[in-house]
Amino acid sequence: MRRMMCGLALSFLVQTAAAQGAGGKLRVFFVDVEGGQATLFVTPAGESLLVDTGWPGNAGRDADRIVAAARSAGLSRIDYVLITHFHVDHVGGVPQLTARIPVGTFIDHGPNREIDDEPTKAGYAAYQAALASGSARHIVAKVGDLLPLKGVTLRVISADGELTMKPLDGAGQANPYCQQSEVRPADKTENGRSLGVELTFGRLKLLDLGDLTWDKEMQMMCPVNRLGHVDVLVVSHHGWFQSSSPALIDAIGARVAIMDNGAKKGGSTPTMETFAKAPGLETLWQLHYSEEGGAAHNTEAAYIANPDGPDAGHGLELTAALDGSFDVLNERTGISKHYPAR
Repeated sequence: MRRMMCGLALSFLVQTAAAQGAGGKLRVFFVDVEGGQATLFVTPAGESLLVDTGWPGNAGRDADRIVAAARSAGLSRIDYVLITHFHVDHVGGVPQLTARIPVGTFIDHGPNREIDDEPTKAGYAAYQAALASGSARHIVAKVGDLLPLKGVTLRVISADGELTMKPLDGAGQANPYCQQSEVRPADKTENGRSLGVELTFGRLKLLDLGDLTWDKEMQMMCPVNRLGHVDVLVVSHHGWFQSSSPALIDAIGARVAIMDNGAKKGGSTPTMETFAKAPGLETLWQLHYSEEGGAAHNTEAAYIANPDGPDAGHGLELTAALDGSFDVLNERTGISKHYPAR
């Protein structure tokens, strides 16, 4: 126990020194890629991590939006690109991205496992071609790995169908919300193979599980909560009903949830209802107004980057301090909301 506490203290001191030397803030850009995912992290140490790259096509729309976010953060390259899984809305933008900005290292869960789906096979093949044609390094991540992003602690929670089964520090309590979550059949797509991570910055914890599915959530969170509490949740699977079980959402007690949905993709009514009554949740932020959710289930307009109507590509930005306080900015309105340290 003493060794573990010393390790945690050392990690905090290292993060503090790096943060004090570079302005002290973690910045997270939630880029609008129309129902895919592209989340850019920029640490106080000056390193960057992009989780997923959005869609292919559209004249490079998603790559352009990612690069615009990177430039606004003062980046001339992206140090790490983490591909959660090989569905085209997550990996499809890689070739267009690498044509626009250098990438240092790609991280993924290993080979594509959904070999009977043509779009997934095509997206994976294009990704492999980009790896082969460039100079970027390649890391295959495993559960429990600490990924080499300076200024934060980035731990692999899920990868290639494997899950963290040893409770994280401070976790391991019985999970009463398992009884409120139905048991569903095993997912056999790349979604269940998602490479998920927990990012710790000082006293702030952020969880991003990609498109990890309901059945995998139940395996990881039942009968005990192996993750404990987090401050910020990147909503799995764009808010589709195939993920976001009460066993996960209610147990982790996130203060803020950020949903990278599109107008017609994600934002399922059952998922919105789960978040509406989630214990401890202060705000649900959405990249888009959900047409399925309608007036009855969408969050307040102030917390939606792109309201009902033509898409304008607005994103959200989170800025966090080491004490666990953070702000979320709506790029459309220019207004942010502050969340004090707990």
